[in-house]
Amino acid sequence: MLIRTRHRSECSHSEVTPREVYARRREFLRTSIGLGAGLALGGLGMSAPAAAALRGYELEFEPGDFSTDESKTSLDEITSYNNFFEMGPGKSDPKTYADQLKTDPWTITVDGLCDNPGEYAVEDFINPWSLEERIYRMRCVEGWSMVIPWIGFELNRIIEKAKPGAGARYVAFESIYDPDNLRGQRRRPRASGGLEWPYTEGLRLDEAMHPLTILSVGLYEEVLPNQNGAPIRLVVPWKYGFKSIKSIQHIRFVEEEPPTLWNQAQPDEYGFYSNVNPDVDHPRWSQRTERRIGEFRRRRTEMFNGYGDEVASLYDGMDLREHF
Repeated sequence: MLIRTRHRSECSHSEVTPREVYARRREFLRTSIGLGAGLALGGLGMSAPAAAALRGYELEFEPGDFSTDESKTSLDEITSYNNFFEMGPGKSDPKTYADQLKTDPWTITVDGLCDNPGEYAVEDFINPWSLEERIYRMRCVEGWSMVIPWIGFELNRIIEKAKPGAGARYVAFESIYDPDNLRGQRRRPRASGGLEWPYTEGLRLDEAMHPLTILSVGLYEEVLPNQNGAPIRLVVPWKYGFKSIKSIQHIRFVEEEPPTLWNQAQPDEYGFYSNVNPDVDHPRWSQRTERRIGEFRRRRTEMFNGYGDEVASLYDGMDLREHF
């Protein structure tokens, strides 16, 4: 059983976010879920019935368990410097070509070794009383990092709803495949670094069940922007960023370790686990330091991205140099 505990670095929400910012959030929510629900929630791919179901609720996003008290990366930097190879290989490509991602309508297939498979809309997983803000450190394998205030819910909610069977040991994820609209998916595998679409990822079931693992539907005071993985994406903060698959359309429970996009393309560089580990270098660069976007100095990389107190026990007895 996983017992939720407060992270040692947590502080009160008044220390993280000023009162006036919360006031803006409340006003944003009042607008998006109330009078403007159809427009604002359209970015989530939400149907009119879903918007109506949420209308009238006044949600207040407070920093949830495990949130860090570090300074947050600006919204502009989060939304203009990132990886989303379906839109192109450049860091600015996701923002430039964000309109190529079509999020309405959107369904998520949940199947595999589970008792309750089905086709779900994003809103089926959103409970008005349980969205929360998680301020997470995020570390990219390329050596840069951010602190992002995600809005979402724990992945274990979907897992509990699906009721995986006794043989389910892993959770496999698959992203959108839409080469007619997504320019990056029109490139041949050789031209795109050997990437075989759609984007696939996976977690061990206990990793997926951990309360740090969330599905995000927003960040800061906004619904999730297209360039950051709208309408719903995975966030696993103790792993390198490429594990946090964007624009999820398929979740499957499986017995064997599922294939993942980067591990298939370059297995000597991208392992299945991909835990942030300063002692395991990428073949082409060191992972001992990182540069926080918005800063000029480099800082020491922390094991498990600083979440070791919460997740190190998941890997007891494993050689993390071998299982990188």
